[in-house]
Amino acid sequence: MRKLLLLLLIALIAIQFIRPEKNISTTVSPTDIANKYTVPAEVAAVLKRSCNDCHSNNTNYPWYSNIQPLTWWLNDHIKDGKRHLNFSNFTAYSYKRQDHKLEEVTESIEKHEMPLPSYTSMHAEAKLSEADKKLLASWVTAVRTEIRKDTTLPALK
Repeated sequence: MRKLLLLLLIALIAIQFIRPEKNISTTVSPTDIANKYTVPAEVAAVLKRSCNDCHSNNTNYPWYSNIQPLTWWLNDHIKDGKRHLNFSNFTAYSYKRQDHKLEEVTESIEKHEMPLPSYTSMHAEAKLSEADKKLLASWVTAVRTEIRKDTTLPALK
């Protein structure tokens, strides 16, 4: 039993040196949503508090993110979140995809799917209040309207 515990301890120490690259950008991406669409300060604050850690190129890492295997687990969540929606690369999406992604934002909020319970359990401040939900829904509607009215884009089908 001692040998097994010692082996486990050595393995835990060894994996501390295997670290994935962190999702931290020092500059705003040229394809960031705010570079094309208006993001009011109140909306930006909600996005930063509740969405951007997993849905942008800039994650604010908590202290426990330096402990393996938690780092791997967090990194997996971040990659998955960015795969679904990345506000830092938003304008690189086709106009149709932009519209659809924003539609999904509304649906996810309405169904209480976002932010994930696993995230809000560790980040209570990320929970969306009813006022936050209304604010985001209103903003999403405005951006979707702007996308659909953009005369440089073919009409959405």
